[in-house]
Amino acid sequence: MKNKGVNIVVVGTGYVGLVSGACFAEMGHRVVCVDNDVKKIKMLKKLQMPIYEEGLEDLVKKNVKAGRLFFTTNVKDAINYGGKRAEVFFIAVGTPPRDDGSADLSAVEKVSSDIAENMSDYTVIVEKSTVPVETCLWIEKTVKKHNKKNIPFDVCSNPEFLKEGVAINDFLKPDRIVVGVSSKRAEEVMRRIYKPLSNYPLLVCDVKSAELIKHASNSFLSTKISFINAVANICEKTGADVELVAKGMGLDKRIGPAFLKPGIGFGGFCFPKDLEAFYWLSKQKGYDFEMLKEVKKINDEQKNWMVKKVEGELWNIHGKTIAILGLSFKPKTDDMRFAPSVDIINALIKKGARIKAYDPAAMANAKKIFKNKIYYARDVYDCIRETDCICLVSEWEEFSSIDFNKVLRLVNHPLLIDGRNFYKPEELRALGFTYISVGRP
Repeated sequence: MKNKGVNIVVVGTGYVGLVSGACFAEMGHRVVCVDNDVKKIKMLKKLQMPIYEEGLEDLVKKNVKAGRLFFTTNVKDAINYGGKRAEVFFIAVGTPPRDDGSADLSAVEKVSSDIAENMSDYTVIVEKSTVPVETCLWIEKTVKKHNKKNIPFDVCSNPEFLKEGVAINDFLKPDRIVVGVSSKRAEEVMRRIYKPLSNYPLLVCDVKSAELIKHASNSFLSTKISFINAVANICEKTGADVELVAKGMGLDKRIGPAFLKPGIGFGGFCFPKDLEAFYWLSKQKGYDFEMLKEVKKINDEQKNWMVKKVEGELWNIHGKTIAILGLSFKPKTDDMRFAPSVDIINALIKKGARIKAYDPAAMANAKKIFKNKIYYARDVYDCIRETDCICLVSEWEEFSSIDFNKVLRLVNHPLLIDGRNFYKPEELRALGFTYISVGRP
């Protein structure tokens, strides 16, 4: 990946910002990562990761050692960090949802004004966070307002398509790179940045189309998940097997097998938030995208599937002890934002259940959410010991090697509710488990 590196600043060191910064450095660029969280930056300077993402720690250490990756707490320092002027700013700050479903863009506005007040020469400002269409227009207005020296600049959109758990691979071996630009000068800069990834598809388009591509993509994938979960409910009522139905559908090249995996619904910070934001935006523009409301409704109901199954088997949940295996919204991440486990556990607690929980990576984040309301297990077997029901919520690979003969000796009742269709029904039933999965007879 030999390339004349670009001097880049990435503002925000969350799942998108830190991965992007480390990967840009790996591509040969000089990168300064900025975050106003002093504790987080201190950790990173000590080469300690504030988030869990496979391969990230090694990548950060490698590029810090190579002198391509740096960390600081404010934009002003980053502009000329180490005497090198920043050519490009990537904005990767949080855009949390408001109560009405719209995205809170106050952090984006603050960063935009900080950049405007400190830039000294032509600068490309790139929106990397997932934002509604026309956000770049507001960034441009904000920069003009605070750009007292009339420094030339361009605003671009470069949406991320990273899946937590495999984010580094997604960045360095992407399905596509989307860049929305408003000038040839900005396009040339963005092409320089992504030249090391020239073997992968690069779509250059207008800024608004680039912004819309991200929301449309995530909303479509969310729709596929809710669709197969709705099909799973039909399968349960008819005796069909949703796994075979999904396989038969996925063999059609027009449909494909990806995201036709039945379960207890999608979570994480992207799909739920982007779905809400896309629906909110459509309403603001005078179009009622009702299908997105139904996608959300199906997903919310799917989280209740597990609670209903527990109640259907235990009759009275009050006073029962339930093991929750997996807390993060998906394997290979510690992210619990909008994780189905949160709604499931809260619903079970409300019904009087005692909860024991275990996750290979998300225990620290779980403690921030549940405090002392649940028991935090040391390992799988500590979690399932003396429980009345086991619920698999996130399908971590570690759970594939559980000794179920040992489990039989530890539990009060051999009841397993598999929210991800992770196990083979015939094997667990042969051992003596009451085994329940999604949409399988």
